[in-house]
Amino acid sequence: MTGGALMAGAALAPAPARAAAEYDVVVIGAGAAGMTAALTAAKRGLSTVVIEKAPTFGGSAARSGAGIWIPNNEVILAAGVQDTPAKAATYLARVVGGTVPVERQQAFLSAGPAMLSFVMRNSPLRFRFMDGYSDYYPELPGGMPNGRSIEPAQLDGNILGAELTRLNGPYIPTPAGMVVYSADYKWLTLAAVNPKGLEVSAACLLRGTEAALRGEKPLTMGQSLAAGLRAGLLAAGVPVLLNTPLLDLIVEGGRVTGVLTPSGPVRARRGVIVGSGGFEHNAAMRARFQRQPIGTSWTVGAEANTGDGIAAGERAGAALDLMDDAWWGPSIPLPDEPYFCLAERTLPGCVLVNGNGVRFVNEGAPYSDVVHVMYDRNGSGAPHIPAWLIVDQNYRNKYLFRDVAPLLPLPDAWFDSGAAYKAWTVEQLAAKIGVPQAALRGTINRFNGFAVTGRDLDFHRGDSAYDRYYADPLVRPNPCLAPLWLAPFYAFRIVPGDLGTKGGMRTDARARVLRADGSVIPGLYAAGNASGAVMGHSYAGSGSTIGPAMTFGYVAANDLANAR
Repeated sequence: MTGGALMAGAALAPAPARAAAEYDVVVIGAGAAGMTAALTAAKRGLSTVVIEKAPTFGGSAARSGAGIWIPNNEVILAAGVQDTPAKAATYLARVVGGTVPVERQQAFLSAGPAMLSFVMRNSPLRFRFMDGYSDYYPELPGGMPNGRSIEPAQLDGNILGAELTRLNGPYIPTPAGMVVYSADYKWLTLAAVNPKGLEVSAACLLRGTEAALRGEKPLTMGQSLAAGLRAGLLAAGVPVLLNTPLLDLIVEGGRVTGVLTPSGPVRARRGVIVGSGGFEHNAAMRARFQRQPIGTSWTVGAEANTGDGIAAGERAGAALDLMDDAWWGPSIPLPDEPYFCLAERTLPGCVLVNGNGVRFVNEGAPYSDVVHVMYDRNGSGAPHIPAWLIVDQNYRNKYLFRDVAPLLPLPDAWFDSGAAYKAWTVEQLAAKIGVPQAALRGTINRFNGFAVTGRDLDFHRGDSAYDRYYADPLVRPNPCLAPLWLAPFYAFRIVPGDLGTKGGMRTDARARVLRADGSVIPGLYAAGNASGAVMGHSYAGSGSTIGPAMTFGYVAANDLANAR
């Protein structure tokens, strides 16, 4: 049966009002990990229910760009990507180092392609290769400058019927009338200065127009991913119970046998799979496990992610890993919500400085690395939190910034809140943000010299293919470097934001939760940000969160199905 035929009647399936008393598998969380696990369990013949705390499904995945990093999957191989299992294993081992057992790395690399193929066979989801979106460390052995990441293809939200209203919203809505892929944003940022930017903008508008004429509700990125997985669950008859928080795990004789919810216990004959996300919105857990300054106001993770599944697992005896870490990214604390910076710090004509007005990192480096440096160096001779992204008017004249088009003024609320500052000289700007004037002037003068020669002698910005992905290809000699010279000048406050936390329950290669002594807690599995990340303290490429989350949800469900 084709994906379209499979979904033809899915929108008519009624959502169940309440949980039955017992299932083979109980899945906690209706994000990418949980829905993939539930779909797998159901297709393996297990009665399955998904319990979701929020009033919506999709979690952080629905809010995301939905890049998915899975080497050797059928989508990239069909696109001509010259990947091999040996290349992927070599690269992942170099990226992760010794923080994650080799067996878990191998389990991810082995099961990931099978998971993706399974999802495409059992849901309306299809995927596109993100051509050119480099691995984050492409110069390492096995790294790929052209990338391995994929993203969901366009999906018609009408397949969900009324259930579409319960889809968690995107982090930043797509411009009205346009259908935009994650890979398009690179070019939309450059639309004012690059012919391909205009071409991509026109393509996005054409897609939107065509979808409207067909009467569709077009979804891309995380909206497509979450909706497609939910459609698969509807077709498979898997109930998703919203507004149903996990209160605790039921443990009997050392085995997890179900969960406790406000409406009572739900038993699990085979086991419980926790895919409830991280703890980014739990201030107490962040204060307990993570470095200061930290809080809950700088994250863009789903609001329901308060670590409930992790805490329940810990009470049941689970060991925890990587709780000090997150999927970090330099972010601007805007008054409505934090803004996670990608292209903005890589485009030519900007520098990132510490509280002494001095550069301290390659601005175009992988976003998690930049925040690690901020924390590692904060207070060691200079404050690095907040840091400051400095740009000039030439930069503002050329590039989209968040959703503010070139030449247009930035919102007054940004300046009123202290997220942004503006001045007519570098020295005046330094005074406004409290950094030494001579130091900031010296930093910019030195950087401007690098821009002229095209070589960043201090931090090598632009040397890596990853640096150049979000750069301006028409700028020469280095697409990442341009001088700051045109007044007025702007400063944006940069704090350690995140896409979510990456620490959680310790798991093995079969996604089973482990105690501190290495023994398995029978009946308990974890995937996604409720488990310690297979990426360790690093980040292999775009989609290193969602790819492993879906994969280990798939692994967990198959392990339960195999235990007959």
